[in-house]
Amino acid sequence: MSRVRRGFKARRRRNRILKQAKGFHFDRRTKFYHAAETLKRALHYSYIGRRLLKRDMRKLWIVRISAASKACGTSYSKFMGAVKSQGIDINRKMLADIAATDFDSFKSIADSVKK
Repeated sequence: MSRVRRGFKARRRRNRILKQAKGFHFDRRTKFYHAAETLKRALHYSYIGRRLLKRDMRKLWIVRISAASKACGTSYSKFMGAVKSQGIDINRKMLADIAATDFDSFKSIADSVKK
């Protein structure tokens, strides 16, 4: 049986991996096996990092809303329960932004919720 020269297709696959490994150190950017292993791990960590970012941002929003609602004289859980029961459709991201940048508007929302 004749030997198959794995030219274009294999080279294209290897070069794609090596181009993605740009910026890695030492053998991790020049040798295909090391680059492929490192890139697989890096892509996995980036996937995990995107999930952790969502989690961390939600924690930050909750801390900001909690601090602002305590300044208005109520707890976070009571404030959010009242917001939901009043039917105010504003998410935690927007509430946290309002609390951080424009406290007077947040206070007016908290006062309308208390009534």
